[in-house]
Amino acid sequence: MTRKLFVFGLGYSALTLARSLMAEGWRVAGTTRDPAKAAALREAGIEAHLFGPGRPLDDPAAALAGTSHLLDSAPPEPGPDGTRDGSGHDPVLAHHADAIAALPLTWAGYLSTTGVYGDTGGAWVDEDSPLRPGNARGRERVEAEAGWLALWREHGVPVHLFRLAGIYGPGRSPVDQLRAGTARRIVKPGQVFSRIHVEDIAAVLRASMERPRPGTAYNVCDDEPTPADEVMAYAAGLLGMEPPPAEPYDPATASPMQRSFYSETRRVRNDRIRTDLGVRLSYPTYREGMQALVRSAG
Repeated sequence: MTRKLFVFGLGYSALTLARSLMAEGWRVAGTTRDPAKAAALREAGIEAHLFGPGRPLDDPAAALAGTSHLLDSAPPEPGPDGTRDGSGHDPVLAHHADAIAALPLTWAGYLSTTGVYGDTGGAWVDEDSPLRPGNARGRERVEAEAGWLALWREHGVPVHLFRLAGIYGPGRSPVDQLRAGTARRIVKPGQVFSRIHVEDIAAVLRASMERPRPGTAYNVCDDEPTPADEVMAYAAGLLGMEPPPAEPYDPATASPMQRSFYSETRRVRNDRIRTDLGVRLSYPTYREGMQALVRSAG
């Protein structure tokens, strides 16, 4: 029997997973907010449906029929007034929790963020660390995680949580920024970030599908939390370019996204993906990741 993955939110990470599964004969269906993107996805062999904030699936039963594996990659909706104040909610649970609970799923996953741990001043966290989000996005993710775990406890939906670090990969990396002339090297002493290559995200999700452990959370990150300015300088060296000039971080001139990004620092452990899922990262540090990106682009 052909396995079917349904993805709420066919974005960068989810599409990487989808393509690898389709190459092995899986059916893939999922959602986008954009009618033009839906048409392009259908051309690529994906059963695309429109879905987004305030727009549930037109026919949930028909869209979800035959789904064996389900992934929620949709970001939380903004709060009632359209702002990120922590009052947003997961649109998938808001619109389709009952339909999902009725499915005979083998596996379900929710893509969360390591932001649920909040600021630890650079101290290490693992999956058993307290969830202390320090900003609105983190609070919304904690709420969404709780909602998915409730589906597991109350309805037996085989839910797994994946707390992703900063995502990079082809088309979305310091290498691309340097080549496009848009790179910046912002320096904030003591600040480190965990990151993860998009192909390693797909590898972790696939490993979980093969070894389901409902109710489990996994940190999805590489082995070496590192300041962003060091990664930028390393990528510039690989390209034979001078790194962008160092810019001291200034919250007064930073964008809201930058302020959120730089407001917290923590080091995230990834032991569980290795011990429980047997995952061996293809890009265990940013060095392997940047080297591969430079090679692939010629």
